[in-house]
Amino acid sequence: MSKRLFGTDGVRGQVNIFPMTAEVALRMGLAAGSYFRNGKQRHKVIIGKDTRLSGYVFESALTSGLCAMGMDVFQVGPMPTPAVSFLTRNMRADLGIVISASHNPFMDNGIKFFDSCGYKLPDAVEDEIAAMVLSQDTQWDYPQSEKVGRAYKIEDARGRYIVYLKYSFPQDMTLNGVKLVLDSANGAAYSLGHMFEELGAEVVHIGDKPDGLNINDKCGSLYPGLLGQRVVEEHADLGLALDGDADRLIVVDEKGQVLDGDVIMAMCAADLMERGKLSHNMLVSTVMSNMALEIFMKERGGTLLRTPVGDRYVVEAMRREGAILGGEQSGHLIFKEFSTTGDGLLAALQLLRILCVKNRPLSELSGLLELYPQKLQNVHVKRKRPFEEVPAVQDALKQVEQELAGKGRVLLRYSGTESVARVMVEAEDSSKVELYTSELAGVLEEHLR
Repeated sequence: MSKRLFGTDGVRGQVNIFPMTAEVALRMGLAAGSYFRNGKQRHKVIIGKDTRLSGYVFESALTSGLCAMGMDVFQVGPMPTPAVSFLTRNMRADLGIVISASHNPFMDNGIKFFDSCGYKLPDAVEDEIAAMVLSQDTQWDYPQSEKVGRAYKIEDARGRYIVYLKYSFPQDMTLNGVKLVLDSANGAAYSLGHMFEELGAEVVHIGDKPDGLNINDKCGSLYPGLLGQRVVEEHADLGLALDGDADRLIVVDEKGQVLDGDVIMAMCAADLMERGKLSHNMLVSTVMSNMALEIFMKERGGTLLRTPVGDRYVVEAMRREGAILGGEQSGHLIFKEFSTTGDGLLAALQLLRILCVKNRPLSELSGLLELYPQKLQNVHVKRKRPFEEVPAVQDALKQVEQELAGKGRVLLRYSGTESVARVMVEAEDSSKVELYTSELAGVLEEHLR
């Protein structure tokens, strides 16, 4: 058990294979209970999950560990990751836990934590919890028998979250006359789409019949093709695609064209700048965002601040710099005025507000960026060796960067949740993008696989 426990977004892996086993989950409950228990008062923990079959396993294991350490557990059932963040703050809990592998298929699952303010835990805290979980010498400081925790189920969690979301939308505005298609990815938000109907929209629902095995299965934010077809067939104004835990949003315009997180961020940043509300004229995103977004901000007197991949790193930078808007190309979008983490439904409401105010088709409003051709290719690796320790990789990287001559970018990184190296190449010439991506992927396969 010497492997690293936490990745870029909590603990994640295939069910019943380390680290995603009931034993590890039980120890994580014990460790988190031990770490966050402070004082004699009763302690609260919120636990939510997505719709994966294995969620029952980890919910029970975590609850057992937490209750054993004297924490009261409030189970909210299938709920989006950002909903758990909100409920943790709203209920004055000490800790929030989400059981989800986000956009991954059903055979994977994961566990991630929020602190009492609704923020994901910093690396240092995760490392302390991991040390307790992984050490065979950990001595658990169990409370006295009468001090063990209780477990409760909260029946009105969905209603609380929907009310919170609707408060982020102007009270004097409705969605009357808007028709949208909502793909909930057979995930945690499958029962929340009626929120848009309450605001006046006509909603066509897809991906809203989870069975424990079909989460993210050719639906949701990773597979917007079907959504695009339905938008055109239904003559809808737009389509909204969430992922399994609803912290991502990918949008389709009325013509069926897919708009990623970069385009959505550009629209929202432009709106905030027009209203003089974009703090420091700063947008925060990751190294994966298209160069066009950087140029877009610069041309408008703003700044794009880049971070490592992972929405929690975006949030950390936003808090440090006082920024109010950030996100990822993959669809994590953070509106700090309302939330402390990426929220697909909240982001959808902010975009719909812009559509209502502008009263123009989404295809017209989204034409803010002329995206550079960009390609991302995954290479499965046996071991995540630092790239700088592999001379062949360094030589290939330098050669490509010299040939791009400042008119493009290359990014090599390891996935934080999978045994995968990612190659990203971006340039003005699409043929060079294809060529250089293939060349670099070939080098990684030869020397790291």
